[in-house]
Amino acid sequence: MTDMVERIVPAVRPSVEAVRAHRAWLISELKAIRDPQSRFQWAVERARTRPALVDEWRVDAHRVPGCQVRLWWVSAEVEGRRWFASDSDAVTLKALTGLLAEAYNGETVEGLIADPPVFLEPLGLLRQLAESRRATVLRVVAAMVDGSTGRGGMERDGDVPVAMRKPPSDR
Repeated sequence: MTDMVERIVPAVRPSVEAVRAHRAWLISELKAIRDPQSRFQWAVERARTRPALVDEWRVDAHRVPGCQVRLWWVSAEVEGRRWFASDSDAVTLKALTGLLAEAYNGETVEGLIADPPVFLEPLGLLRQLAESRRATVLRVVAAMVDGSTGRGGMERDGDVPVAMRKPPSDR
């Protein structure tokens, strides 16, 4: 494993079931906070406790374009499971991309497709952002599913990245 992968992927990996249980817990904690602004503040406070990315990852190769502030997104895939880390100059972006990473770290590729990272919108968290920052978070969501860096173009269906759409039977 490369140094980057070793830093993102824990030596003792949680089971996929544990990853999904943690995601369910995280979403239930957010749902329990009734006011969307209070939810957002909870996410921001959680972000303040996350460690910053190491300097060698805070480079253009890991930077997600589309916003005036800097957002770095690092991902690795090991044995069919994806692992993520993020950081930003803006605590709001650090908060939401950190929640995405926390909720899906260790998920399988198939799990990301079956249960895409779309929980931020129904919880009212994306509405708290300026349009450019919202679009930046959506680029990260698409990158999580398709395994890209978030730097490339994103196929869209209206305002929703194709990677975020649920199959027609689930709509």
